[in-house]
Amino acid sequence: MKYSLHILTVVVCCLAPRLSLAQFSDSLMNAYAESRPRERIHVHLDKQAYNREETIWYKVYILDDVVPTRLSRNLYVEWFDPEGKLVFRSTAPLYAGSSRGNLELPADYDGHFIRMRVYTRWSLNDDPAVYHERDIVIHQPKPPARPVPIPKTIQVDLFPEGGDLVAGLMSKVAYKAVDGRGMPVRIQGKIINGKGQLIDSLRSRHDGMGFFFLIPDATERYFVKWKASEGDTGTVEVTRPRPTGATLSLFTTNENAVVKVERSEDFPEANRKFTLYVHKEGQLLFKAGLDMTGRKSLRANIPIAELPTGVLQFTLFDAEWVPIAERVVFVNNRLHEFGAKIIPQLINVSKRAKNVFDVYVSDTTMTNMSISVTDAAVAGSSLGPTIYSDLLLSPEIKGKIHNPGYYLSSDSDSVTANLDLVMLTHGWRRYDWARLKAEQAPVLKFGQEMEYMKIAGQSYGQKFVITNDLLLNLIIQYKDSSKNFLFEPLSKQGSFENRTIMYFDTARVYYGFNNNPKLNGQLQLQFDNGLLPPSTKSLEYPERTLAALLGDTSMRARMDRFLILQEDWKRRSAYKTLQEVIVKSKPKPKEDELDKKYASGLFSGGDAFVFDMTNDPFARAGMDIFAFLQGRVPGLQINRNGPQPSLSWRGSPTTVFLDQMQTDPAMLQSININDIAMVKVFRPPFFGATGGGSGGAIAIYTARGNDRKPDPNSSGKGLPSVLLAGYTRFKEFYHPRYEQPGEGPETDIRTTLYWNPYVITGKTSPRFRIEFYNNDISQRLHVVLEGVNAEGRMTRVETTLEPSVKK
Repeated sequence: MKYSLHILTVVVCCLAPRLSLAQFSDSLMNAYAESRPRERIHVHLDKQAYNREETIWYKVYILDDVVPTRLSRNLYVEWFDPEGKLVFRSTAPLYAGSSRGNLELPADYDGHFIRMRVYTRWSLNDDPAVYHERDIVIHQPKPPARPVPIPKTIQVDLFPEGGDLVAGLMSKVAYKAVDGRGMPVRIQGKIINGKGQLIDSLRSRHDGMGFFFLIPDATERYFVKWKASEGDTGTVEVTRPRPTGATLSLFTTNENAVVKVERSEDFPEANRKFTLYVHKEGQLLFKAGLDMTGRKSLRANIPIAELPTGVLQFTLFDAEWVPIAERVVFVNNRLHEFGAKIIPQLINVSKRAKNVFDVYVSDTTMTNMSISVTDAAVAGSSLGPTIYSDLLLSPEIKGKIHNPGYYLSSDSDSVTANLDLVMLTHGWRRYDWARLKAEQAPVLKFGQEMEYMKIAGQSYGQKFVITNDLLLNLIIQYKDSSKNFLFEPLSKQGSFENRTIMYFDTARVYYGFNNNPKLNGQLQLQFDNGLLPPSTKSLEYPERTLAALLGDTSMRARMDRFLILQEDWKRRSAYKTLQEVIVKSKPKPKEDELDKKYASGLFSGGDAFVFDMTNDPFARAGMDIFAFLQGRVPGLQINRNGPQPSLSWRGSPTTVFLDQMQTDPAMLQSININDIAMVKVFRPPFFGATGGGSGGAIAIYTARGNDRKPDPNSSGKGLPSVLLAGYTRFKEFYHPRYEQPGEGPETDIRTTLYWNPYVITGKTSPRFRIEFYNNDISQRLHVVLEGVNAEGRMTRVETTLEPSVKK
């Protein structure tokens, strides 16, 4: 977003005229920002904690500056277990800066949390410290088998306002105390000098943060002696002051930011003409020349009443354009919001009762919102990440903010004062002023993704002269057996690209040459879908404990209750199913016969899953062997994003074999599934693989003799083909409708009663109706509505629904 530049010629007192920028250009700063616009990401989850085997529903919002992103068309979401290993990855198209998805937690997932990382190609240019990541609680029936002790080390950090202490000048010194988990700790203590003399006392004001004032002596040392509420004690030395320099301090009112600049007595006279830059999101808003030749201190009023909500940065330069002090403040004029209301129509928390309410937006601008309705007892704290904190606060400063949603929840004086403590105690996204002054452009490793997925290819194999009339025939067969036919000219470099195709899951692509069929056996193509390949690196972070992520004991008790009910329902369902099974005989398994016929040596027998592909009625439904195996082998992870699948088990790559010869997944992917007789999936470790097979193994056996059956659905008979991944297919949220008594499941213990990722309103439809039915046990309903409009303004409504008189 571009802002107007104001030159402050008259402030409270004695400001110099605008300085000539012979060495430093205003336009350079704006050009730098325009070449590196930033994306901000928010994820709306249906709830904050999940029981195992539940589904995580989410909606992602991305703003580019202050409007829905124009820099990206594709979204990437990765999920990591407590060991930092990739569990699942999805890709999705972005529409109006948003996308939705879900993750079904595997039945065997035993981690107490799962980390969600959300990014676009463009956002990878950001500092990793501000990547959008979130740890989501997974409630398990038992505590971790090997809980990691929580480090008891308490760290107290000091932050002089403006950056440095200067001898003889009073400065505000903020502090922050956290434990080994990064959680805030309350402390109290005193400031003493090197002789042990008391200078001042301190007591944390909010979440382990506070401040004190100090006039340092250049010849003296200072220490903070603190005691934590848990009883731990410690001492931290205050950073030694600079012998000469200038300080920058400020406070805000509703109308202005009041800035005070002080310099030391012996500050070099030639450098006493300062310049104050005020900038936001890379755009220069104000600048003021401060001539302090004949005075030691100045005050300036910076108007902020009309500025949009966000972090405002102040940078003080000396006469040689060296930054000597910086400070950030948060401006909250509520200009970032649009109004939305939840209007109850029918609220009934009886068993399976119908509920109705409306979402009403008076603003005529098109809105894009998401809404969740959950059991209020499992809703958790409302102080965690919100659309406001994720898009306005957290990405602008470094370091973990505890309960970020709190700081934008109210305009009260106490919340505003505590928010300023966050500004004082967290690092911010400083400019590299030296690079800027040298007119060096920002380094961008990743470009913008202005297009959706594609189907592209590059030839390899035998070299020959490609003529202008060489056409490539493509037959694209989708998962639903529908087909698409394309004719693509091949460039002289042997490549082609088509951006008109978009599909989900996977597609089989058959290819051949229209006017030179001899090339079908000589020339091969390497295909690409245009999306980023999956990450191969594991995350490195300390293991968390459930207590660190979920401190609400009442919420844990409610999750326990739902878990017990879910487990009881599963046991009863399994019992009923077993009662209906009548075993008449136990014939010799066909798999044993196939194993004797095809497998030998270390591949014979063993601890393996065996699949008879010749008699499995579902085998031909799979586009390839990996599509068939997806979800059939507990513990085996098959990631379908990218030109070929990646396989892992227990965090190690899974080895693949074709007729007991080691090969790669790309080879197996290209095999017609009707040519496969048997598949054996060996649990880790498999000693027939190089290196011991710590990730297990998959052995594919092609059919022999009468075991081979023709493929009646093949669309590209005799043509080479590849399986190409598309966008991830997500399921739709299901909520039962109990219009008639007796309808629906026998037991309804859903914790999420309603989820809709696309609540759309506009000028002609300002009202959106929500209808759903209660489960069997919920008595209070928690509703969270979040979203953005076409102008980039946001909304968040959080409320609890319950009838005024319970029947």
